[in-house]
Amino acid sequence: SEVDLHPSKVDNHLMGSIFEELLRKFSEMSNETSGEHYTPRDIVNLLVSLVFSPEIDELSKPNKIVSLYDPCCGTGGMLTVGKRWIRENVSKDVEVNMFGQELNSQTYSICKSDFLITNEQPEHIKLGSTLSKDGYQDTNRKFDYMICNPPYGVSWKKDEKYVKNESKELCGRFSVGTPRTSDGQLLFLQHMISKMEPSGSRIGIVLNGSPLFSGDAGSGESEIRKWIIENDWLECIVQLPDRMFFNTGISTYIWIVTNKKSTERKGKVQLIDGSSFSTSMKKNLGDKGKEINQTQINDLCEIYKNFKEGEFCKIYSNNFFGYTKVTIEQPLIENGETIIDKKGNYVIDTSKRDSERIPLEDNIDDYFKKEVKPHLSDSWMDRSKV
Repeated sequence: SEVDLHPSKVDNHLMGSIFEELLRKFSEMSNETSGEHYTPRDIVNLLVSLVFSPEIDELSKPNKIVSLYDPCCGTGGMLTVGKRWIRENVSKDVEVNMFGQELNSQTYSICKSDFLITNEQPEHIKLGSTLSKDGYQDTNRKFDYMICNPPYGVSWKKDEKYVKNESKELCGRFSVGTPRTSDGQLLFLQHMISKMEPSGSRIGIVLNGSPLFSGDAGSGESEIRKWIIENDWLECIVQLPDRMFFNTGISTYIWIVTNKKSTERKGKVQLIDGSSFSTSMKKNLGDKGKEINQTQINDLCEIYKNFKEGEFCKIYSNNFFGYTKVTIEQPLIENGETIIDKKGNYVIDTSKRDSERIPLEDNIDDYFKKEVKPHLSDSWMDRSKV
């Protein structure tokens, strides 16, 4: 009340920074878990640039109407930045209809009020958990573009009963598998994939490292990754610098997922190392000590659009990311003798049981002969446990 915050003195960008700082302070006071609140504007700007920049020709068509959706929309900031990007970089004539859902009743209220004030459609923002109560399930609504920063490492125990039930449905959002209950990030990605238009949608989602590597072959996480890659939906992963968020210093990644890859991208995944694309901030905001400026955003978008290998970019075929996990057995040896059972088979020494990850691009038998047999001459593969 003692500060003059009139728009003539404080522009929108500065007001956004003030709002960020207030959110950060309050979230520290309430001990919110990491990733459960505000997404810094520089990350949102990069995310929407990656989602929309290849679409400029499509968005420039006359009388264009598009839908933009965020299943963890918070106060709606990512949606409004997305709409602004289209207006500033394509045309003011594109009609962008924004949709969202939010679990926290206070941030949901802020989002709806913002939509009311800015003459948007507040009825498009739904309250409740996206995982157990999809606000757009009844209408079976699909979306052209989706952006999201789901909470990292946050348990979905409250939604477990509903999610597990839906995972048993053949056409359910989670039918291919579910991750461990301590981290629901991949559930949000599965939900967004279920909202893709058959004619083509683009998804941009910010995740931490866990969805990249948690879970061994056959686990829920691995099955979800396999499903995404085998359907040729994973287009690109961009590693962001560390110390980008207000309440966690961990490394994060943007995944671009789409069911309308260009011809040159089909069957391939692009990896971009954006970890060095940042500048140090003069003053830390909580854990946030780095930011990505507009020039760096433009550079990362160029690397993405050029789709050529280089210092910061690698391109691999989908198969590169897959492997076959094979169990390697060895016989039991006692007093220098190899033990054989009544049927004449080797008795397995379970203490020596091991597994080998064989890349999908390699022949399993050739790999075993070349990489395993020279070191373990009496070993064999148990092909029933592949």
